[in-house]
Amino acid sequence: MQIKWEGVMPAVTTKFTKEDTLDLNMFELNIRAQLKAGVSAIILGGTLGEASTLTDQEKKALIQETVRIVDGKIPVIINIAEQTTKGAIEAASKAKKYGASGLMMLPPMRYKANDFETVTYFKEVAKSTDLPIMIYNNPVDYGIEVTLDMFEELLTMPNIQAVKESTRDISNITRIKNRFGDRLKVLTGVDTLGLESILMGADGWVAGLVCAFPAETVAIYSLAKAEKIKEALAIYRWFLPLLELDINPQLVQNIKLAEVATGIGTEQVRAPRLPLQGEERKRVLKIIENGIRTRPILPDYKPSLV
Repeated sequence: MQIKWEGVMPAVTTKFTKEDTLDLNMFELNIRAQLKAGVSAIILGGTLGEASTLTDQEKKALIQETVRIVDGKIPVIINIAEQTTKGAIEAASKAKKYGASGLMMLPPMRYKANDFETVTYFKEVAKSTDLPIMIYNNPVDYGIEVTLDMFEELLTMPNIQAVKESTRDISNITRIKNRFGDRLKVLTGVDTLGLESILMGADGWVAGLVCAFPAETVAIYSLAKAEKIKEALAIYRWFLPLLELDINPQLVQNIKLAEVATGIGTEQVRAPRLPLQGEERKRVLKIIENGIRTRPILPDYKPSLV
């Protein structure tokens, strides 16, 4: 399946039961809520998906279940976060085998690769597969920045097509567009810069709080792209305290609490992560409860891609 690299793409959470197994029933409920809202793809196995805690069999089950649920309507993308080039190539091969439509790729994990090593890593994986690839550029959390010069080299690979732009530097969107035009699609990866990024020309939004608030997220994107800025801004201002839950070391726990509050998720996380406790739990719940109490009535919006 060809990927347009536009629209809202939720980086979905992985739902667990109290027995620490996959909760595929609640997972399906959430994916169907995303489809109803009009998202343009589903991204599995990212930070929010607790990928580092999942077994190969669980990743296989999640990909295959998502492919079944979306039924060809939108692409299914799996994140690759591996320590070795060999491991990343194997992960790409399994993703294709299990039915994924595309890949999101982090630089090598643990080892702080230099620019040449990072470019070579991405290119070797790209050579090994025909799946389209989005590079996840998040130097703040993962310590390696993919620079514009590095992207110049990476774009010699036809299946490297997009970047999840999480540098936190809003000007980087303009730099990318000035240098590459439509050769490199840009999807913002920072919830608290979502609307700003769209207005600066981002093609899409890889979102986190969309897991709990799919319609509101897609509405902001669609209204902004339709140049209905006033309407988009009104929703975004309401949304911002919730979006700030995404830029926090406990983002997984935060967003899962929000999913429970909106009826499309479970709170269970996989150790060493633990549910929020004490004052921090009270603080986060207060933000979520206030958001739900003041939740806006959405204007009509037309999802861009679905």
